[in-house]
Amino acid sequence: MGFSWYALYQLSGLRKLQTQTIDLNRHDSLLLLRVQNDLNAVGLKLRDMTELPRRAGIAAYRADFNSLRDDLEEAIQAEAKLAPVARRAKQQAELVSALKQFWQLTDEVFEEAKAGNERTARNLALTQLSPQQSALAAQVSSLLERNNEAEERADVKVASIYEGVEGDIYAFLTATMIAIAATSLYLIYSNRQMFEQIQSLSKQRRVLAARLITVQEEVLRSVSRELHDEFGQILTAVGAMLARAERKGIPADSPLRTELSEVREITHNTLEKMRSLSQMLHPAVIDDYGLAKGIEWYVEVFQRQTGIHTTATVIGEPVRITGQPAIHTFRIVQEALTNAAKHSGTAMAQVEMTFTADTLTVSVADFGRGMPHARKNAKPGLGLIAMRERAELLCAKLQITSIPNAGTKVTVTLPLRQEDPMPDALEDNSFQEVVSQKT
Repeated sequence: MGFSWYALYQLSGLRKLQTQTIDLNRHDSLLLLRVQNDLNAVGLKLRDMTELPRRAGIAAYRADFNSLRDDLEEAIQAEAKLAPVARRAKQQAELVSALKQFWQLTDEVFEEAKAGNERTARNLALTQLSPQQSALAAQVSSLLERNNEAEERADVKVASIYEGVEGDIYAFLTATMIAIAATSLYLIYSNRQMFEQIQSLSKQRRVLAARLITVQEEVLRSVSRELHDEFGQILTAVGAMLARAERKGIPADSPLRTELSEVREITHNTLEKMRSLSQMLHPAVIDDYGLAKGIEWYVEVFQRQTGIHTTATVIGEPVRITGQPAIHTFRIVQEALTNAAKHSGTAMAQVEMTFTADTLTVSVADFGRGMPHARKNAKPGLGLIAMRERAELLCAKLQITSIPNAGTKVTVTLPLRQEDPMPDALEDNSFQEVVSQKT
């Protein structure tokens, strides 16, 4: 804003200089040239009148002098209005006074000639009128020279103003570029600091999320072990004691025998539910036989619990995956199937595991109502957040696609680290027997 104001001030001064000095001087110089031409014409008439007189005498030149006088007075009046400010009023008054005296003497010459005194008239014109004409011409030439000098000074000042404004523009552009460069460097530095802080916070968040998930899995593993080992043994012992009590000579039609049978049945059902809950908290199948068998086992459990027809398909050569990668992938599949049962309204679901040389792709698809558009743009729930956190811990890519009334598909692709190959001798029947023994 300051530079703009300064530039406008300079331009205003330049405009004022051009209009009040240069243009005014040029118009005034044109009028002075007109005056000078008229005076030169008067000088030529004086020369003709004194050196080459007509037969009619000096009086014959009066009409020419009157015409020149009218033009001179008109030019002097117009020039007085355009006289530069630098010209003193005394100079203008001297010019008008000298011109007035010249015309008075001219009238005297023509009066003498009219009275018949040709010699006296010629003598006055030669000795007095011609010198005055020369003095007037010199005075006008001096005024013209001063106008030219003033115009030259104005041109120099205009050039200096242009140079100054040009230098100021370059200086302003240089300062602007320096300011832009400094601001850009500061923004780069501040953004880098901010990104480093965000990266540090993101790293801390990932570490915290990993610790929380690890603690959660450890707690679930501990609770599962306690349920299976401690409470399972207790309920098994209670069932065995009830069976022995039932066999100690109690008549078949005794109400006590019936009650003992009912209590033993309840104990057995509770034991089965507790073992099922223990497997859901931490499937031991994953630790023993890997991720693929664990997902196949859970698909069967999910189908029994929800009534949704669910299939598990393995494509490629399966690899035994255990540990944290297996449990995180299993939890993602578990959460995806749970969401399908809760929200999709589907009657069928499909789990597909594709093994390649270096990746494992697990996709869970349902064929229900899908996720509404507003729901997809809304803030994700805790289940989706947990799935994304687990995928980040695996350095995996999680993708969720949904089409209204066509279903939702959750796909996770994780890098594959081959551990122990799947035992060839392990067939479905032996696997089912081992699972039954575990449960």
